Amino acid sequence: MAVKAVLFDIDGTLVDSNDLHVAAWQDVFRDIGAAFDDQTVHDQIGKGTDMLIPTLLPDKDEAEQEALGKAHGTAFKDRYIDQVKSFAGARDLLARVHDGGIKVVLASSASGEDLEHYLDLLDVRDMVATSTTSDDVENSKPAPDIFAVALEKLGKTLGEKGETVTASEVIVVGDTPYDVEAARKNGIATIAVRSGKFPDDVLRAAGAVALYDDVAALLADLEASPIIAAVETDAEPAPLREDVPGDRYD
Repeated sequence: MAVKAVLFDIDGTLVDSNDLHVAAWQDVFRDIGAAFDDQTVHDQIGKGTDMLIPTLLPDKDEAEQEALGKAHGTAFKDRYIDQVKSFAGARDLLARVHDGGIKVVLASSASGEDLEHYLDLLDVRDMVATSTTSDDVENSKPAPDIFAVALEKLGKTLGEKGETVTASEVIVVGDTPYDVEAARKNGIATIAVRSGKFPDDVLRAAGAVALYDDVAALLADLEASPIIAAVETDAEPAPLREDVPGDRYD
């Protein structure tokens, strides 16, 4: 079935921000006397506060989790977001998808303020059909909420033109296993990129249908990728397509 839309994750996929989110979380943890190595924190990047904090600090109640999430947001905004760069090929990939008649959706659990920053950084406002933020959902990835809402919003946008869309007609591009898991819970296939520094076996195990080093590699192979050569998703992932192996976080 032809792909009608691509649901792009942002952090670690379109922009190089994962290490900076690790740094922001480490600032927060140091302030409360908690110690984790960078790899341990990195392995939770892609989750929102509601999933990350219970994993690392299971004794924290809901109010404490919320306070830590706000502290992370403040640290990231004040110290790190201006250091975030877009990945090479990110805007060009979105432009190619858009110009090919496929809808571009930014399916992120970033804050609304961060999303606005990234829209300007990527210079893609005129390409994006719809988007999501953390304000749209109760539960972050790997819960299915973000992609469910993105699909619902896209359906409303297309409905105004008398068109429809189903999960089998969209595909996700993301960098973490949590993107892949959340998408699969909605019956959506995922192309994974290694730019988030998650190992191949983790992305495979989550169910990625293809692996690319980054969005530039996906752009170079776009015509042969699942975006154009669409795949079906079910209980088992489609045969994996790979390019050059990526590196582990260190």
